[in-house]
Amino acid sequence: MARQLDEQIAGRFPVGQRLRVLDVGMGQGTQALRLARAGHQVTGVEQDATMIAVARETLAAEPEGIRSRMRLVQSDGRDTGVHFLPGSFDVVLCHGVLMYVEDPDALLAGLARMLAPGGLLSLLVRNADALAMRPGLAGDWASALTSFDTTAYTNRLGLDVRADRLDSLTSTLAGIGAPLHAWYGVRVFTDTAADGAELPADVETLLAAEERAGRTDPYRQVAALLHLCGVRGGGAP
Repeated sequence: MARQLDEQIAGRFPVGQRLRVLDVGMGQGTQALRLARAGHQVTGVEQDATMIAVARETLAAEPEGIRSRMRLVQSDGRDTGVHFLPGSFDVVLCHGVLMYVEDPDALLAGLARMLAPGGLLSLLVRNADALAMRPGLAGDWASALTSFDTTAYTNRLGLDVRADRLDSLTSTLAGIGAPLHAWYGVRVFTDTAADGAELPADVETLLAAEERAGRTDPYRQVAALLHLCGVRGGGAP
């Protein structure tokens, strides 16, 4: 997914431009820190106290130049309007968050307002149109059949969450003024890998196969996750 995001950033902004990035629901800060290391000014928002503590500890070990480019805010991503002015960011990330939000429309509208004209909104969501794939490939036929008619599922943490459909999110993005510009599949071939599985020796070949599948129909349509990129105003780069 990082490669996909970098592709969209490179195609939309001049090379070397220091971007203002907002990462909502940043978790441990993996993407936020990666972008700060790349020279961008990054604000990470995370509600979970444990996650933000890990992010602070990791950031503390970075050089001063990187620490100065990254700000951490402990907050609910649904109250961005309290902390930031509209149009304050060139890029807004919301990765792995929507599955925990029962009604995501208000959250997405708030994130779109944070974008400057031409800004990029990057979403990572669970693919509701492929919920039957994991149980089906595991031979759990009863769960596979149930998954065809729902957007609800239980994630690997044992939490009951929800997935999103591409057509529904496409309509939502258009309605909030950040129409869909590009979309990818994520974890097309590797979704059934066990947690903590060792990386194969040919990991670069694996990544190349995933990246190719993630941008190619029909493979991306059955990916476990969808990476959607909307553009504020929908203008050309």
